Amino acid sequence: MTSPVGLHRVVQPTGVLPQAAWRLDTSAAIAPNEVRIRVQRLNLDAASFRQLSEKHGGDGDAVRAEVLEIIATRGKMQNPVTGSGGMLIGTVEEAGRRSPLGLKPGERVATLVSLTLTPLVVTDGLARWDGRSEQVPCDGWAILFARSIAAVLPDDEDPQLSLAVLDVCGAPALTARVVSRYVEDRRRVGDPTPVRVAVIGGAGKSGSLSLAAARRAGAARTVGVVPVAAERDALTAAGLASVVALADARDPVGLSTAVTTALGAPADVTVVCVDVPGCEHGAVLATADGGTVIFFSMATSFSAAALGAEGLAADVTMLVGNGYVPGHAELALGLLRAEPGVRRLFAARIAAD
Repeated sequence: MTSPVGLHRVVQPTGVLPQAAWRLDTSAAIAPNEVRIRVQRLNLDAASFRQLSEKHGGDGDAVRAEVLEIIATRGKMQNPVTGSGGMLIGTVEEAGRRSPLGLKPGERVATLVSLTLTPLVVTDGLARWDGRSEQVPCDGWAILFARSIAAVLPDDEDPQLSLAVLDVCGAPALTARVVSRYVEDRRRVGDPTPVRVAVIGGAGKSGSLSLAAARRAGAARTVGVVPVAAERDALTAAGLASVVALADARDPVGLSTAVTTALGAPADVTVVCVDVPGCEHGAVLATADGGTVIFFSMATSFSAAALGAEGLAADVTMLVGNGYVPGHAELALGLLRAEPGVRRLFAARIAAD
């Protein structure tokens, strides 16, 4: 019997969901409710790629070898240190007759579920990848389940650019949802206090989209926090934030001071989009009582966040960005098309890779 969530693909240990499994069955033959994708490019999660690159001192060959080993051993791409994976683009090869995804052979798609639960086989040894960027050209196949999510790639955008945007499309969607609720709640009770939003890592992929989404959702003042002058200049030129601040997100007092100074008060909503650990306490400290912290980084320690908030007596709601919000792909691609600053930041990042 085939499971809509892929239980039948779990090899070890049995009884857990594919994301928690150590190894998945990667057989190319599909069940009636599955879809097989011919993979063309992977997009590794930023936290995972950073960890691998730092572990190997930037040695691309060593990074490539470890990624190949992970995929071959586990039947999926799941970094054993960060627990994260990424996503992929490819072409639909075969769709089972009972698949509810509505995909057709020949369609070029991006998967909107993590590589940590996607059965994956690489057949070209990643020969076209130098191990020095998050985007990985490759050949192979992947399997989608009935409960998987995929988006047909738009014809009017570079697939590499679309992949980069769709990889983080959950961040702007959840940011927009949370910010719009604050705006509506204050409007309903006649509270003129402006909604203030801080995005930590504002010049990155998820950060730039989240800034654009917050502004569209009605945030009156936004700050994008970045660690270095080059990112400050790029984000300022993009025009996505009311103000751009320099701060190390791992320095709680320094981060809180930068956000409060930039916004004139602590943030109502703080969005954490950096891919390094140790940013939890600063994000909590930078957020007003009654505010919300959204963690989108896979480098986040949720025990550190919870215990840190308790230790600071901080009355904040903390949300885990799980990557899925209904309509997230359409919203992110819409921001790419409507916001020249978002497009410039993404294009520069892809060119640098």
